[in-house]
Amino acid sequence: MLQNYRVIELGMWVAGPAAGGLLADWGADVVKVETPVGDPMRRLFQLLAGHGQPESPPFDLDNRGKRSVVLDLSCPEGLAVLDRLLEGADVFLTNLRPEAVERLGLGPDALLPRFPRLVYASVSGYGLTGPDRARAGYDVGAFWARSGIAMLMAPGDDPPPGVRSGMGDHVTGITAVAGILAALLEREQTGRGQLVEVSLLRTGIYTVGWDLGIQSRFGKIGSVQPRTSELNPMCNCYCSGDGHWFWLLGVEADRMWPKLCAALERDDLTADERFASARGRRHHTTELVELLDSIFGAAKRDELTAAFDRHDVWWAPANTPAEVWDDPQAVAAGAFVEVPEGASSPAHRAVATPVVFHGADRVAPRPAPGLGEHTEAVLADAGYRPDEVTALRRGGVVG
Repeated sequence: MLQNYRVIELGMWVAGPAAGGLLADWGADVVKVETPVGDPMRRLFQLLAGHGQPESPPFDLDNRGKRSVVLDLSCPEGLAVLDRLLEGADVFLTNLRPEAVERLGLGPDALLPRFPRLVYASVSGYGLTGPDRARAGYDVGAFWARSGIAMLMAPGDDPPPGVRSGMGDHVTGITAVAGILAALLEREQTGRGQLVEVSLLRTGIYTVGWDLGIQSRFGKIGSVQPRTSELNPMCNCYCSGDGHWFWLLGVEADRMWPKLCAALERDDLTADERFASARGRRHHTTELVELLDSIFGAAKRDELTAAFDRHDVWWAPANTPAEVWDDPQAVAAGAFVEVPEGASSPAHRAVATPVVFHGADRVAPRPAPGLGEHTEAVLADAGYRPDEVTALRRGGVVG
């Protein structure tokens, strides 16, 4: 799809590299510029807990298919090499903090006048303007906490829950790719690139735009309730007697209630005044959840869900991560790919990017690069002679 496009990525950790990883999976030539010590995500488990595990599956997901170049950007010679790489690039993608790229002379105001066809993609925690533009964000801080998402997930006065790493980063990465592709499309019409700005904060705020819109319009918002007090027990999670959780998806509560009663062979419940309407079930939610817990807890999930399917009751399994890998629908939908062995990882099964292009030549999965694995090849593409590369390497400019 994107085989004719070249991306120079100056990023680390997750959100920026996630965007580059999507572009690489779709065929773009993504050149990952790293410092001599490399992207910290390569050493994730060592950094988080002092663990000796050298492999990093999170790094592999967001960096497979890229080419790695080691450049020392603290010296003019290293910056000159990066300039040569940018001459043939379509996109410059970075998630370094704004003041860091500006200090290197790599901010949009510096690059875009010199490379007018370049699409400059900035991914940051809080954006390029404002009092906190330089503040460290990470997805926990900028996406989850400051956007309001974490507090929206906390029932009552409970503290916000723990969050899964990388979720906000990956949503932001997808958002960045959408902006990059839109800017490339416009460049086809105008011949000029532009700055594309994406932040974890704004992506998080957009993600909970429904809730924030209700808050703004009505001055309040419904609180998160524990499952035993769910306003619509027909859209709630339950556990079967064999210990498997599942979700009922009865958003249209009155439409689904008779079907659920039929599936459970409890037609008597349709005549129960407490549960006969969505309003009644809302006012007697604790009683109904307790009743359904008792019914579901006396049966195996496969028995229950088979009855649900016979009576068109909508549901979904609450998979554990281990179960996701074997979910037949996930497999059929192409959610996983087989990645060959690379310089820093063995052959492995991995999560695929979430878009399928029908009618286009698919790019075979490629492994994540070793640190500096492609330095010589990339510099050769940029016109450097072997003796020039050797001189740069001896001077510590490239690695």
